[in-house]
Amino acid sequence: MTAFDAWELVGELEVTLDVDVLVGAYPDRDGPPGTPESVLKTLTDHRIGRGAVASLRAALFDMRSGNDEVLALGDAVVPVGAVDLRDPIGAVREIDRLAPLGVKAIRLFPDEQGVEAGFPSVRHVAKRAAALGLVVLTGGDVRRFWQPFSGLEATVVFLDTHFYHLGDFLVAAADEPGFHTSTRLLNSPDALETVPADRLLYGSRTPHYEPLVPLLRLATGGLGPDQIAAVAGGNARRLLG
Repeated sequence: MTAFDAWELVGELEVTLDVDVLVGAYPDRDGPPGTPESVLKTLTDHRIGRGAVASLRAALFDMRSGNDEVLALGDAVVPVGAVDLRDPIGAVREIDRLAPLGVKAIRLFPDEQGVEAGFPSVRHVAKRAAALGLVVLTGGDVRRFWQPFSGLEATVVFLDTHFYHLGDFLVAAADEPGFHTSTRLLNSPDALETVPADRLLYGSRTPHYEPLVPLLRLATGGLGPDQIAAVAGGNARRLLG
């Protein structure tokens, strides 16, 4: 399939809010530099209206300066505060700084930070985010990372739910109305249709993954127009204000 063929299949689909967008680069990987200008252009080129944007600098080097970089982007993005689970005290301090600034979500990078689901830091940060009513966008294997958020009435979007692990997400989410998942790795034939449409959010991980792949899956699946509109930004806008 050519790129033109893919765009023909996508048709007029537009995403109003992509829940998984990054600025910055991974220092240990080849890939795009992730400058704000290039990231915003990629979103525009793929008919994605806005992104919920977090900073790799904040996740990997310095929380405050990286988060301030995202806040400086203004209304072009929905700012997401990235915190470092290796420093749970500092992470909660940063959450408390960001919340009065209008930040509605925080992002966790457990794999990049070498943090496991059972570490006390994860539960500590989860409790604070839930107490402030913040949405948590988290990476990590959903089969383990659902646990630190259970029983908190937390709103969580699992960004790395693989279609092989979809059954585990559905079982966990049955008891947790705040659990949601990204579309990024749900690329089996019926994965999107298996998740309740109000629990599903479009996420691309621009610029480090190709936005067209989840767009194509969403456009050619079995969801109805209202469901597609919800997944393509309606649910994210509801959660993130």
